[in-house]
Amino acid sequence: MSTDSTISTLNSLIKTTLDSMKGFQDAAKDAESTQFASMFADFARERSAAASALQAEVRRLGGNPEDDSSFLAAAHRTFLDLKQAFTGKDDKAIIQEVERGEDYIKAKYEAALSASDLDVSSRSVVEQAFQSVKAGHDRASALKHSLA
Repeated sequence: MSTDSTISTLNSLIKTTLDSMKGFQDAAKDAESTQFASMFADFARERSAAASALQAEVRRLGGNPEDDSSFLAAAHRTFLDLKQAFTGKDDKAIIQEVERGEDYIKAKYEAALSASDLDVSSRSVVEQAFQSVKAGHDRASALKHSLA
């Protein structure tokens, strides 16, 4: 994969990760449950760290890293749905929306890792960020199943 292509892939992941971070920051502010507010704040911090690592890799490659979210339609819809779930104060609906958002970001990372021929250093950074994303997904999934 060319450096330009690698930078493009990394910047796409950065945007998605920043979307997730901002969504979780908003969710933490809107949460009435301290359990959820704390969990969402943790997710936001983890996404911030992952985005920073990806941005550093883009800079290492000589590129200009994304520094703002795109708030893509799918991510935006997820967090609007999450906000509506808060309004209804339905814990199960809140967690279902969180898991849906986590499914989206996890799939985006999986696609980048499976479809891209990233150089060793870039692949390592993406895999490390993916571990954080996967752990967040798994926590949301476990919470969803505990409420079922």
